[in-house]
Amino acid sequence: MPIFRIMGGSRNNATTSNLAQQVQHQQAPAVRQNDRRVSRHTYPGQRLTQNAPFQAPNNPLMNSAAAARGNMNPNPAAASHSNYNHFDPASNNPVIRGANVDPGNTPDPQTLLSAMQVDGTAARPGAYAVTRSTTGPSQVYRVTVPPGVRPGSEFTVHAGARRVRVRCPPTSRPGHSLQITLPPEPVTHNQLLKIAPLTCTEEDRPGGGAVHMTPEVRKVNQAALESGGVAQTFLVTIPQNIYPGMQFTVNVEGQRFMVTCPNNAGPNMKVRIVPPTQPEEPMAAPKTQVFEVIVPAGVRPNQPFTLMANGQRVLVTCPTNVAPGQKIRFQLPVQQVIGKIQLSYENESGGWCRTIRVKDLKFQWVRVQSKKEEEHDPSSGFVDDMSTFDFSKAAYVRKISYLEGNDARMRTAKVDLVPANEAVVDSRLIHANKTLLSYADIANIQGKSLEEKVAWFQNICKQLTSKWEDGHIKLVVRRHSLLQDSVEAVMSLGRDDMRKHWRVEFLGEPAIDAGGVTREWFQLVTEQLFDPDFGLWLSSVNNQMCMTINPASGTFVIYFFLFWVQLSVSHTISLCYFCDTLDISCPDDHLVYFRFLGRIMGRALFDRQLIKGHMVRHLYKHLLGWPITFDDLEAQDEEYYNSLKKFTTMDDLSMMCLDFTITEETLGVRRDVELIPGGNMKEVTAENLPQYLEANLQYRMLDRVKPQIRELMLGFFDIIPEPALTVFDPNELELSLCGLPSIDMDDWQYNTIYSGLFENSNKGKPHHKCVQWFWEVVRDDFDQEMKARLLQFVTGTSGVPPRGFSVLQGNDGNIKKFAIHGVDRNSYAFPRSQ
Repeated sequence: MPIFRIMGGSRNNATTSNLAQQVQHQQAPAVRQNDRRVSRHTYPGQRLTQNAPFQAPNNPLMNSAAAARGNMNPNPAAASHSNYNHFDPASNNPVIRGANVDPGNTPDPQTLLSAMQVDGTAARPGAYAVTRSTTGPSQVYRVTVPPGVRPGSEFTVHAGARRVRVRCPPTSRPGHSLQITLPPEPVTHNQLLKIAPLTCTEEDRPGGGAVHMTPEVRKVNQAALESGGVAQTFLVTIPQNIYPGMQFTVNVEGQRFMVTCPNNAGPNMKVRIVPPTQPEEPMAAPKTQVFEVIVPAGVRPNQPFTLMANGQRVLVTCPTNVAPGQKIRFQLPVQQVIGKIQLSYENESGGWCRTIRVKDLKFQWVRVQSKKEEEHDPSSGFVDDMSTFDFSKAAYVRKISYLEGNDARMRTAKVDLVPANEAVVDSRLIHANKTLLSYADIANIQGKSLEEKVAWFQNICKQLTSKWEDGHIKLVVRRHSLLQDSVEAVMSLGRDDMRKHWRVEFLGEPAIDAGGVTREWFQLVTEQLFDPDFGLWLSSVNNQMCMTINPASGTFVIYFFLFWVQLSVSHTISLCYFCDTLDISCPDDHLVYFRFLGRIMGRALFDRQLIKGHMVRHLYKHLLGWPITFDDLEAQDEEYYNSLKKFTTMDDLSMMCLDFTITEETLGVRRDVELIPGGNMKEVTAENLPQYLEANLQYRMLDRVKPQIRELMLGFFDIIPEPALTVFDPNELELSLCGLPSIDMDDWQYNTIYSGLFENSNKGKPHHKCVQWFWEVVRDDFDQEMKARLLQFVTGTSGVPPRGFSVLQGNDGNIKKFAIHGVDRNSYAFPRSQ
């Protein structure tokens, strides 16, 4: 069938195309001129000024704020002007708006256009928000019915840049002229996003890329705290033809708000809205079932205890007027008694498990008596309220209190360790007024295999992903400045952008990203971040395959050098001092890199990508909200753990002359750190020993690197919802992020030593039948996941050293090969790792 190209339509098409080609040719020298490498020490504050051809504000939201006025129906929202640069749609000249822009340095249109994207080609690295719109007038074309076309049949024509099919009317014949009207041609918009600054909390000092919280944002957080909610703001774009004083409607996260345009804002500009604190969505009244139980012995009024209801364990609080032995009644939803509701992690969390609280159906950590404890105590099911300190049972969970930041794209938070039995997490996830998961869904999937859990988790992520029609994000980076460009691009995205479709492009390398480019980008970026030479991470003392946060990632150390100089024959000596400052890592922006890494880890889990770096175990626990115990401290620093444990057996602590301080050493520089306020004036005694031990655990597991951990978790939760993580344990999270290792079974078996009852076994050919059965099961019956889990159980990580098992590292930091120790089964009923 012949295809006819119809000339005509909009007269501006050719002009626009020629103009785009002209601008594209003119922008190349400007791009080459500004495409230069910069040191990471100038990032992020100065880099935009140095690289970009125009002055960009460092903080687009902290310089002005205005409250929304007028009728706030249906949902009022405060709004503030965002100093974003934008183009005036009514003219061809760019307009620069914002308090941080120097009017005398306003660039000419050609220079500014060189920093934008023309004809789909990225002119500079960064993150681009790509959207498509069909605004504009309809287009009218005249076409001629080609020969051989009968009435009612279709034929194809070219209308401008589009190829369309036309149905021949019943009254038309070949050669007749037809008029067709086409909707506006979709136009692709590419908006270059600017980096968003971090905000520190009131209790922290600014630095590392974080700035002080503005008074306006502080008021928003204080108001939310007083109302009992969580502060939350949104960035919205003012529609066309909306000017100061006019109202417009926006929809954010399933909620609809009426906003009044501030005096200093206009069309296409960004404003921050502060919606009113919404009460928690009430759950629909489900069908309930009444249970009658007897209060166990030893339970006091208002004390929680667990009991079995229809074969399921639930958490109930004893009423004030009830004593042990009396009967009580309570109601449970029918769906709760279907399936296993208790999330049991006894093998991984030291006897702690999550169970449902009856009052609000949230998951709460509880520690129930073990089987051995039940044998000695008839009141089984009794919940240990942890009212007294126990070195072997004490556990603490991180608590995150979210706060709004100066830029709505970058929130901040307060992070603390609280007793594990006080930590709760939502058991349901609501997105766009739709419940994606409930406690019953989590309980049903929690006991399944890792593969099934990952498939379930990916289905949740798929429902959270924005539609392609709503726009996507294109990340443009240069290979020679891969990490710098990637940080600047990802840190310019808002939380809603983190769940959009991403496309990664290496500047100057035309390619279609079908998954391979993105996979390579994740591997290269995380490999650089976890490199110890970069200064953010260090190899763990106990395991060379695990990385721990460098406490000195943002520290300056001052050195004094002493020289003796002979000035004359009379042996007159002069003493000279020289002072030099050593930059350990990147103190100007190290927190930016940790927020960036958290976002990369979250996005990798969201997209089922892999990263190049294994972290120490307690960091995975922080991400999951798992209890931190003294066993985690032992895995981190066994010598320090043993010294603390000895204090619990000493009769007289006064002879140790301890106070609530510790001494830190960084590159030879010593400093005293107070574990509590005024700790240098407080002596450690038998009465306050539990407080001293708790303070040490909190400092080593959190406070020592609290700013870094806070930014890592904030970046991770910018994309990953916490309720969906409750199905994983730390080992499964590590395997999901880092993938299954490639294990050489011959190398593993050859570099294994035997002791105890198996001491006479030889390398490669063990004689004892139990050892032979062990290797047969591992080789033939274990898949890659089970082999990785065995390696995790013994060594603490699924990573294999690059040089193989011959250089496997032990807890003391020395090479310690994989060992199998034979014991009498009367002494140990189950396998143990040491």
